[in-house]
Amino acid sequence: MPQLRTLAGPARRFAGDDSGVSAVEFALILPLMLTLYLGGVEVTQAVSIDRKVTLVARTVADLTAQASTVRNEDLDNYLGASKAVIVPYTSTPLNVTVSSIVIDKNLRATVDWSRNLAGGTPYAKGADMTSRIPAALREPCATATSACTLIWGEATYDYKPTIGYVITGMLTLSDVIFMKPRLTNQITKT
Repeated sequence: MPQLRTLAGPARRFAGDDSGVSAVEFALILPLMLTLYLGGVEVTQAVSIDRKVTLVARTVADLTAQASTVRNEDLDNYLGASKAVIVPYTSTPLNVTVSSIVIDKNLRATVDWSRNLAGGTPYAKGADMTSRIPAALREPCATATSACTLIWGEATYDYKPTIGYVITGMLTLSDVIFMKPRLTNQITKT
């Protein structure tokens, strides 16, 4: 038993020593705190870009809805405004389309004309978009006496998180907005 007594003294001193507790606690909490901080930064940036995407869709549709006739050059200018709206983020992963949708008495929605930012592929004239237009926007057209049209602005942004990419991969942020033409029943493209 004398060996046990000789070990009891150092063991008691070791158990009573709390000089390294803070370092151990810090080492345990640091990964959680870094994860929370970096996650907060990523989420904040994604929400900010998502808001910009909504503003891009609204801006393009709003500018187009204020015209009575448009040319390709006009549409290119409206679409080009989206590059200014998306600042301070890069416009490279941004895809914007503006289209004029005609809805007939049978509530069938088709594309009258469409234009895409930076030479992307717009919708084909006459393409059926009935399933993509909300019923609440199509229903009033059943009793309309004149042309029933909508300007459809849509924007998508492929967001690549800086740190969370390995977890989430690429995120596609998107938004659409529909507006009625303001100066005429149907905006013609010349």
